[in-house]
Amino acid sequence: MTKNPFGNLGNIMKQAQAMQEQMAKIQEQAASKKVEGTAGGGMVTVTANGAMEIVAVKIDPEVAKSGDIDMLQDLVVAAGNDALRKARDMMAEEMKAVTGGLKIPGLF
Repeated sequence: MTKNPFGNLGNIMKQAQAMQEQMAKIQEQAASKKVEGTAGGGMVTVTANGAMEIVAVKIDPEVAKSGDIDMLQDLVVAAGNDALRKARDMMAEEMKAVTGGLKIPGLF
């Protein structure tokens, strides 16, 4: 009686497909979750979602009154980067449940 060397391939493919479906579901759910990034002690707040999209920017009116456009631009960039970093971290944490903590290239 010989064993089929590809016998487990079907099971592996089923597991991979189930994992892919779980990841898609998590990504869809995470798109509705939001995180905030801030800069300048809260002078600029940027909100991003799990789909890595910036969905809101809030600027303290006092910053705009200062007239320092260069500083304001830097604060927006810094807050945006902070929000996107937090969104990536959130997604990585969500994906741990599916991947069992394995770091899979291309997944957050």
